[in-house]
Amino acid sequence: MSLLRPWRLFAAARGCSVRGLGPGPAPSSWDFPAGPPPPPPRPRPFHAGPWLWSSAPSKDALVKLRRRTGYSFVNCKKALEACGGDLKQAESWLHKQAQKEGWSRAAKLHGRKTKEGLIGLLQDGNATVLVEVNCETDFVSRNLKFQQLVQQVALGTLLHCQNLKDQLSTYSKGFLNSSELSELPAGPEKEGCLKDQLALAIGKLGENMTLKRAAWVKVPAGFYVGSYVHGAMHSPSLHNLELGKYGALVVCETSERKASLEDLGRRLGQHVVGMAPLSVGSLDDEPGGEAETKMLSQPYLLDPSITLGQYVQPQGVSVVDFVRFECGEGEEAAETE
Repeated sequence: MSLLRPWRLFAAARGCSVRGLGPGPAPSSWDFPAGPPPPPPRPRPFHAGPWLWSSAPSKDALVKLRRRTGYSFVNCKKALEACGGDLKQAESWLHKQAQKEGWSRAAKLHGRKTKEGLIGLLQDGNATVLVEVNCETDFVSRNLKFQQLVQQVALGTLLHCQNLKDQLSTYSKGFLNSSELSELPAGPEKEGCLKDQLALAIGKLGENMTLKRAAWVKVPAGFYVGSYVHGAMHSPSLHNLELGKYGALVVCETSERKASLEDLGRRLGQHVVGMAPLSVGSLDDEPGGEAETKMLSQPYLLDPSITLGQYVQPQGVSVVDFVRFECGEGEEAAETE
């Protein structure tokens, strides 16, 4: 049987001819259709949309975002990719992500003891504030990010104090506990409340932290607030904020403004920090016994041969009140104050 027969049957079944294998007209040119060859496929258009830009953010955009936020280049790159290269949106995205991570980490670290930290003192016009923010280790308290958190808390407290609408005929003083402090607005340049800034700091530094307390004093004309922070630290980026482990405010009444008041206020603050009085007392108190806890009858810190009252009386001022903060002191001591 010829091997060509299956091919003839196949060709007959398909209704076509195979060259040289059976009847039917022969194709003119190897069975290719007549006419010009088909055009080559058109190239796909090149798209330079946000998705392509975001896959490779520019170095300048990364550097700018890094400087603005302080986050790592890896996170800044993720933010730019997610936001199509928009710096403002990327910055907002970073803060939201960091806040989520901070709240998550804060929940995990909650309950860990926070005995370290810093006292912050800030003065502006007739208002002065003291704040305490705690962390777990002294190492973190020396970190600039932690110190910036203390600054933010002090600014929030200062704004709260300045926004109180009161007609001052004498000085006014107030305290904020941890929960009250947490709910204060973070300020005009920050979103949310101070508790949100706390969560961001916990997320960045990885330690439990607490906004422990704050005190504020406002004075009218005829009063002066002396202040002192022991072991004060200053940073150019923190402006007028003073930081340390102890802080004191001393409210004085004076008939006239003197150039020496600043130095006098500092000395009185040093005495309050060093001698830790519980009340002001009066010039008539006799030294010794219970009077040892009264400020004016205590031996003067810088000259124990006289009492503080004897030092103050010739200066032409009257000490009327004070506030003392010691970082990490127990709740009982805080309530006593």
